[in-house]
Amino acid sequence: MTTTSTRFETLALHGGSYRADPATGAVAVPIYQTTSYQFQDTGHASRLFALEELGNIYTRVQNPTTGVLEERIAALEGGAAALAVASGQTASAYALLNVAEAGDNVVSSTDLYGGTWTLFSQTLKQFGVEVRFVDPADPENFRRATDARTKAYYAETLPNPKLHVFPIREVAEIGRSLGVPLVIDNTAAPLIARPFEQGAAVVVYSATKYIGGHGTSIGGLIIDGGNFPWEEHAARFPLLTRPDEAYHGAVWTEAAKPLGPIAYVLRARVKLLRDLGAALSPFNAFLLLQGLETLPLRQRQHNENAVKVADFLAKHAAVEHVIFPGLQSGEPRRRADAALKGGYGALVGFELRGGVEAGRAFIDGLTLLHHVANIGDARSLAIHPASTTHQQLSPQEQAAAGVTPGYVRLSVGLEHPDDILADIEQALAKAGEAGEPARKAA
Repeated sequence: MTTTSTRFETLALHGGSYRADPATGAVAVPIYQTTSYQFQDTGHASRLFALEELGNIYTRVQNPTTGVLEERIAALEGGAAALAVASGQTASAYALLNVAEAGDNVVSSTDLYGGTWTLFSQTLKQFGVEVRFVDPADPENFRRATDARTKAYYAETLPNPKLHVFPIREVAEIGRSLGVPLVIDNTAAPLIARPFEQGAAVVVYSATKYIGGHGTSIGGLIIDGGNFPWEEHAARFPLLTRPDEAYHGAVWTEAAKPLGPIAYVLRARVKLLRDLGAALSPFNAFLLLQGLETLPLRQRQHNENAVKVADFLAKHAAVEHVIFPGLQSGEPRRRADAALKGGYGALVGFELRGGVEAGRAFIDGLTLLHHVANIGDARSLAIHPASTTHQQLSPQEQAAAGVTPGYVRLSVGLEHPDDILADIEQALAKAGEAGEPARKAA
């Protein structure tokens, strides 16, 4: 029985069709740690391989544990269907390669995670796909960069580390007027932002972050909104609308019709996941499901703690500037309030007055917060992006992404806020000592 509730707390536990294991009655989702599946007979096998019937063939393509995760995240996002993959990087790559081939281009926001920037600026070149970077401060930049070979727009809801909320609705409307879908990475804003409600066509996640929530499992998700008219723009999307030789001439927009408006995610599964093989392990799918069950509660506390940390930093003499949506003004604040309905997220950035040396001293002075290259853990985390996540970028590229030499990013966790603030305060004292010579020299 599928729940009819639309409330996050209920969907996180009951979303999708899973109620109990049909073989044992187990309420917890079993880990189906298997590579392959017994076919009923040769007819059954033939129908599965011909896509006349959906079912389990091989865990690289589909798995019952992973299937529950896919159904549940689709229910939470309000999408038509989802595909789980091995990592968030895989999700971003597959999301674009599902519609773009050699000679095509994608228009992307400049405000990106460093790994995504490198994927787009370097690796996709090897596939013959050009990524055109534009400043999202003016949504019309996306229109100006679009031509007949543009296959998608791409952006992060809450860009890490810049933390200026992307104008989802404005760019989605531009894209739809031109026949271009908007792909949104919602990793840093699950539940608090609803990209499909603002016009996005596809949502991707690094499930490693808030969805898993405990720093145990790498995974990615692609959710098809089922809301983009691929057939109306058939000339732009031949990968979805022309016969596919690998499946005896199947046309994905036609093949998906008996299953619902899921042509996009169906192709991603039976083409990209099948052929490139970045499958999520059933065990990681199980762990991500455990995290998903408590996501609404965790996200609420993350948000509350982050507000307290941002307010504390904004009043501290050693801090030059705080980057947090809840403290922004003007157009950035308007966009934050338009897109983020359940809080401002758990990421807080700040620039120390002592520059890079003070930033390093702050990181090294922490005793409670962990210094790791991740966000979204239950634990509070801190990192210096210029020397870690964004070090492969040029100074100009770092600046475009919002990374300055002394910038520190916090992922505020679930510890008691007084303990988080106490650790930050004592580390700031050490940072102040380290930055003093630089201030005197200036």
